Amino acid sequence: MAITSASALSSTAQSLLEAANGTGSGKPASATTDAQNRFLRLLTTQLKNQDPLNPMDNAQMTSQLAQISTVDGIEKLNATLQKLLSSSVDSEAMQAAALVGHQVMVAGSGLTLGDAGAVGGLELKSAADQVSVTIKDSNGIVMRTLELGDLDAGMHNFAWDGKTDGGAQAVNGSYSISILAKRGSEKLEVTPLELAGVTSINRSSQGVTLDLGQLGLAKLSDVKQIF
Repeated sequence: MAITSASALSSTAQSLLEAANGTGSGKPASATTDAQNRFLRLLTTQLKNQDPLNPMDNAQMTSQLAQISTVDGIEKLNATLQKLLSSSVDSEAMQAAALVGHQVMVAGSGLTLGDAGAVGGLELKSAADQVSVTIKDSNGIVMRTLELGDLDAGMHNFAWDGKTDGGAQAVNGSYSISILAKRGSEKLEVTPLELAGVTSINRSSQGVTLDLGQLGLAKLSDVKQIF
């Protein structure tokens, strides 16, 4: 009985090998890898040349077939995951394309002053009872200090009319900001946010990124606010 069962399993292995090579049924070869084909050829040869008085154990044979089936299943699962990833990237690219021409807030310490003033932002990890923004020029000279008072945790915006602490009008251009947030005497974690325009998107093997001009590239996850 053991010899007969092993023979039947040998036929099964041969059928699997033919299916992997695209022979026997006239159908094109599947995506089974060369390593799987070599495994099946070795298994079939092993069965054909086994000792009739000491045939291969059926349980061992079944285990080997189960292993190759598992490998094939993992390969198909990987192919499915790749399709899902590609679909996700396509969806992300469409979302990113909709941002072209818009302005977004991302982490950054820059502030651009124009005729209409300047807008910046900040993100607080926890509520603060005292928040101040210090605006400096390219030489590090303090131009204006804005007292924002108490703020809840989350994102907040502030505007600068371009006036210095002395009441003079600052020239249009690029400035930098630093933010101090406190609760009592404790300094809190705060992230300054910078306003930038989305000029285009870039799609690569690394994913989809937004081109923010002088600020460089940013991921969609880096965007805190959209205007």
